[in-house]
Amino acid sequence: MLFEYLFTQPLFAIVTLLAIIYALTVHEFFHAFAATFLGDNTAKDLGRLSLNPLVHLDVVGFLMLLLVGFGWGKPVPFNPNNLKNHKWGSAIIAFAGPLSNIVSCFIFLGVLKYLIPFFNLSPSDLLIYFLNYLIIINIVLAIFNLIPIPPLDGSKILFAVLPNQFENFKISLEQNGPYILIGLLVLDNLFNIGIFNTLFNWIISLI
Repeated sequence: MLFEYLFTQPLFAIVTLLAIIYALTVHEFFHAFAATFLGDNTAKDLGRLSLNPLVHLDVVGFLMLLLVGFGWGKPVPFNPNNLKNHKWGSAIIAFAGPLSNIVSCFIFLGVLKYLIPFFNLSPSDLLIYFLNYLIIINIVLAIFNLIPIPPLDGSKILFAVLPNQFENFKISLEQNGPYILIGLLVLDNLFNIGIFNTLFNWIISLI
């Protein structure tokens, strides 16, 4: 895991860590930005409308990331009652995070495409590794969060799209979503099914 690489390959571990911190920070910042833009100042008042990574990193999530390779940032709070658009507001805020990672991915992809021939850098260069990992972590974070299972961002988009007759389903999924997600992650790793890895690798290869 990343924690082990701090001792065996410290430079690559630090660069990997910086890429992860960037992706998480941009993701959470744009959640806060979207909420503020739509009329709710909850995140802004709590200091979350910032590109300072420290305000977005969750201590437990960050330690889990170092120790087991899977972690999370601090969720951005908002009050849906304050939003200008009550129907789509929550979905827009939810989508803002993954969208920022997708845009970041293509920005770094463009930099990587033109940086290699211009500077004649080798694939093993630390800067190339950094750009590669920025592309990978941003697209993985975006796609993972778009999965429509609570508490992931995709669930907010799903709830906005579903008509009112699915209200009981929404409530049930909201309550049980975290357990479903953890169960899928555990089963995926325990039985080496590779559902998430297959999805991520296919998208990364496509990009």
